[in-house]
Order: sequence, then C-alpha cells, then structure tokens
Amino acid sequence: MSDVLHFDQVSVVRSGKKLVDTISWDVAEGERWVLLGPNGAGKTTLLNLASAHLHPTSGTVSILDETLGMVDVFELRPRIGLSTVAIADRIPREETVQDVVRTAAYGVVGRWKEEYDPLDDERARQLLWRLGVLPLAERTFGTLSEGERKRVQIARALMTDPELLLLDEPSAGLDLGGRESLLGSLTELVSAPSAPATILVTHHVEEIPLGFTHVLLLREGAVVSAGPLASTLTDANLSAAFGLRLHVSYDDGRWSARAHSLGAHAR
Repeated sequence: MSDVLHFDQVSVVRSGKKLVDTISWDVAEGERWVLLGPNGAGKTTLLNLASAHLHPTSGTVSILDETLGMVDVFELRPRIGLSTVAIADRIPREETVQDVVRTAAYGVVGRWKEEYDPLDDERARQLLWRLGVLPLAERTFGTLSEGERKRVQIARALMTDPELLLLDEPSAGLDLGGRESLLGSLTELVSAPSAPATILVTHHVEEIPLGFTHVLLLREGAVVSAGPLASTLTDANLSAAFGLRLHVSYDDGRWSARAHSLGAHAR
C-alpha cells in the first residue's frame, strides 16, 4: 500500500509564529483520516499543505508521489478534491448548482467561456444524485440552505474523480438533522470500493462519520497522537489535545465526548 500523502518533519512559520511544528505523517491508499483539535491547532494549515495550496517553511511534503517545490501545483491540484469554506465563499451566488459542480472540471469557480461536453454534464448530475441534491441542479447556489450548500461543495470536490479527498468541517453550521443526514451520505461515499483516501477536519468527535479509520490529534501546531481511531481516540489523548479532562464514548459506530464533572467522577 503506497502513500498518498507523506509529511517529513514539516514546519510552517508565519510572522515568526510556528503554525505547524516538525510534523511527520503518512496517509496510505484506502485510509480515511480525521484531523481533530481545538481552534488554532494547525488543522487548516495541514489541509492547505495537503491540497498543494501552501508550501512548508521546512521539511518535505509529498502528495500523490509528487513533492511540493518540485512539481507544477496547477497540474497536481486537479488530482485532489477539496471542499472548504474558502472555496464556497468564492462561488458566485447566481451560479446554478450544476455549474458549481462541473466548473471543477476546469479548476475554476464561476462560468466564463469554457465548453463542457455531455460527459461533464452526466458526471455532475451523477454526483448531485449521490449527494441527494439532484433536484436542485437548476437552482442558484445563493438560494440553497447551508446543508444543501455543503452537499453541493462535496459533489464539486468529487468532480475530477480525485485520488485524495479533503473535507474541511463539512458539517459545521448544520442543525442536528442536517448533520446526521450529511454524515450518513459521507459514510456511503467513503465506504465505496472506489473511494479515494480521505481527510476530514473537525473540532467535534460527534462529527466523525462511520467508516473513518485513523485520527491525527493536534494541539498548538504539534501532533499529540496519530494512528487507528479505535486505539488513538482515548480519554488521555483527547484531553491532551483540548487541554481539558474529557471522557470519550463509542457506541454503535459513533463517537462522543464530554468533560469530566465531579458528579460523573464520583459515580
């Protein structure tokens, strides 16, 4: 099993501050990772490195057997599916949902003078169907609910049939029903035999879909612990990442966490 992503002693420094500090990390084919940690832990910086939108200050980042600094990132990026708030904010609100998805085939946001063939149209509609939003294909992006926008963004990230899929807080801002529905869709996506290696960023263990295999816990730009979910997402590791005594529970394939209280400790 070859590495999809390889970080070797990677650091990123901005304005004298280390955003990530000497991180080494490998993601192999077929693995589905969660990046978990508090605000400012370095999750978004790692995602920007993994998507070839940021170069390390020191260390080596290899993505899909290509090394940053030695590859044309504009050729590499189409091989990576990316869903982030930064991309969503750039999508014209008057763009139709189908165009939001199929413009990813050209790596652009917003229609201009590109020509799309029937295969592009069919691919976009198939992905919208998989994400449960095909009836919205002719709606404009600006008229969608937050949950609908999240699904459309994920469909867009899959448009180029990527070898690596990066999802930045896909269920953030959703109500309970919207979150659970989206997590169900993500479980189906990552469980498919053809699913790419996937990295999902979140602050909350409750937002980890079924089917994810590994977790990287971060605090202040450094790795607290990394490895298989079942053995790594422990009380001690999660508490160290968030700087708070936490208790982790696992039930029927889903994770939850809460702070220790005197009453709970006494029981």
